[in-house]
Amino acid sequence: MKRKTLYLYVFVAALGGLLFGFDTAVINGAMPFFTDYFHLNDAMQGWAVSSALVGCVVGALVIGKPGDLFGRRSMLRVLAFLFLISALGTGLATNLTVFVIFRFVGGLAVGGASVLSPMYISEIAPPAFRGRLTVTFQLAIVIGILVAFFTDYLLLNTGTNTWRWMFLSESLPAVLFLTLLFTVSKSPRWLVKNGNLDDAWQVIRKVNPEADTDKLLTEIKESINTEILSKSTYLFKKPFLRLILIGIAVGFFNQFTGINIIMYYATDIFRSAGFSTSSAIGQTVLIGFTNLVFTLIAMRVIDFFGRKNLLLVGSLGMTVFLGLFAWAYINGNFGGPMLLIILIGFTGFFASSQGAVIWVLLAEMFPNNIRARGTAIGSFSHWFFNGVTAFLFPVIVGLFSGGKGVGYIFGFYALVTFISFFYFKRFLVETKGRSLEELEKIVLKD
Repeated sequence: MKRKTLYLYVFVAALGGLLFGFDTAVINGAMPFFTDYFHLNDAMQGWAVSSALVGCVVGALVIGKPGDLFGRRSMLRVLAFLFLISALGTGLATNLTVFVIFRFVGGLAVGGASVLSPMYISEIAPPAFRGRLTVTFQLAIVIGILVAFFTDYLLLNTGTNTWRWMFLSESLPAVLFLTLLFTVSKSPRWLVKNGNLDDAWQVIRKVNPEADTDKLLTEIKESINTEILSKSTYLFKKPFLRLILIGIAVGFFNQFTGINIIMYYATDIFRSAGFSTSSAIGQTVLIGFTNLVFTLIAMRVIDFFGRKNLLLVGSLGMTVFLGLFAWAYINGNFGGPMLLIILIGFTGFFASSQGAVIWVLLAEMFPNNIRARGTAIGSFSHWFFNGVTAFLFPVIVGLFSGGKGVGYIFGFYALVTFISFFYFKRFLVETKGRSLEELEKIVLKD
């Protein structure tokens, strides 16, 4: 099998996505238990969730420079160790302060992995199927989410330490990720940046044996500008500023679909609609399974239909289901299976569009000279708005009675998601089927 080395490297890098998904979703099922254990009010509960997101913001923002200096692979090893420390520390926490500190550490790892894992995959993948390979990162995220939901469900009846076992269970995939990272090579584009042309040539031959290695190596070398690499001020000047602003907007629109409110608070949302705790956690498993199925569909079609078309269709579909969700809560019409059906419909459109595309776009759209820092800023935007929405959600919901606060919030998400359709249509460039160096010429000229 000619590409077995490539698939191995993609699999290992994508484990960062699995831990990303697991770390962000495991809190869903644990929330009712640690909320009671720590006696949290609405604001404290919001802080317990969003403390990890503060770490995500910091991790995403600062990882770009170390990723350029020490390499994607080396920093992924550091992040794997942070995932392990976070799992152990959170599961063994004796008070809220300790809990928040280790959730923050986990957030650092998630934020960093959201930048470096898809970037590493995009830098080793051949252009013809770079999209589907980079979507492997998102696939790993949704598998991590599903595994977290299912783990929460299996651990429901483990006694007073239920929530502790939920968090401690993350240590197993963290150890696997750390171990396997010692089996992969460095990114060829990072090696070229650091003058290791012979090593870069060898890696390209291993991961893409059908490529014209000498030609590709020359293109990568010609695209590198050491002055731009060394000075961050270039990020905020033409022609790069436009790309930075688009990256920030992509992160903003992704979070204002409300997807992570579903991932973090689905159990509480179902409970507020009258479901028992065990039934509510069971419903989240179905949502996680939907997320997985539609991510697999997107993975199959992204290199055929393109990134932009998936985003446009997804924006309209999500708007419909977000509007239905808002209407159901404002009018109190969420009895029977209606609420679950609406959330499954929304999750399906999200997973097959923004869920699959965002990390591909952020990994592809920036030129070699600013890729690590540009991707870091786009990911920072994602996590910043994630943290804002996660913290404010329980606070705003608490201001209204009868669940109407949930309805108003999701009505706002529907409006923003509808606006995103026009933004994507106007400003995004289709990236499918081109090498990263070819894309660089297009996006800088556009």
